[in-house]
Amino acid sequence: MSSSVGGGSAGGGGADIASLLEKAKELDQLKKDQDDIVVEINKIHKKVLASPEMVDKSVDAILLKLRGLYARAKELSENEISASNALIGLLDGLLQSGASTAQKKKIVGEQKKKRIKSDTDSARFSAASMRNQLDQAASLKGEQVAARVKSDDEKDEWFVVKVIHFDKETKEYEVLDEEPGDDEESTQKKYKLPMSYIIPFPKKGDPSSAPDFGQGRQVLAVYPGTTALYRATVASHRKRKSDDYILEFDDDEEDGSLPQRAVPFYRVVALPEGHRQ
Repeated sequence: MSSSVGGGSAGGGGADIASLLEKAKELDQLKKDQDDIVVEINKIHKKVLASPEMVDKSVDAILLKLRGLYARAKELSENEISASNALIGLLDGLLQSGASTAQKKKIVGEQKKKRIKSDTDSARFSAASMRNQLDQAASLKGEQVAARVKSDDEKDEWFVVKVIHFDKETKEYEVLDEEPGDDEESTQKKYKLPMSYIIPFPKKGDPSSAPDFGQGRQVLAVYPGTTALYRATVASHRKRKSDDYILEFDDDEEDGSLPQRAVPFYRVVALPEGHRQ
């Protein structure tokens, strides 16, 4: 650090103020760069969660991109630490050199404005992201989806239901089980479920938008002839002619082996994390 930091002259103080503001600008830019990296990382995470087929199709490319982004984020964080330490040193020097009260107020005021702007921008991004998720959820009205409608400590139970309404305030779906089992008291039953209990199906008329689950991948699929979803393993790649998956359902043994069953692509979704059945 230059000897002027510890000096008491007015000229030295002015130089120190200029250095301090320059370093503050550098720190502010580092913060913006880090925010941009976080936005990119969150975009990839969001796409993977919304379209698990991305992982199957280009897992290496996705992982490499994420690794690069995290490495850049680490580098920026280390640079931020260095810049912050330099700022602390400059501030200590100014305090010792007796910088004027007006100069100190100017520095603090500028940093406060930058922090408020940064916090406001982050809040706006978070709000926009949430609005987008809520709009997507509302767009499922009238669609059939996979829903976790009953659960206990032992297992998850998933069924095909129809979305009646999505409440943006409570973030809950109202769904209708159009074909309940024989033990139901009524012919149809309604449920109110949180967003995490709903998985949209691929579009029936657009096979290209559906996940391309590879052989050996565990999925959640509608068992043929029912409206219930069970865990299954992909026995072979999706047939392009029929766009059916050939699956082996868990606990579906016949004569000591698991039969292979064809299930349409629009009735197969990614296995939810932590699924128990």
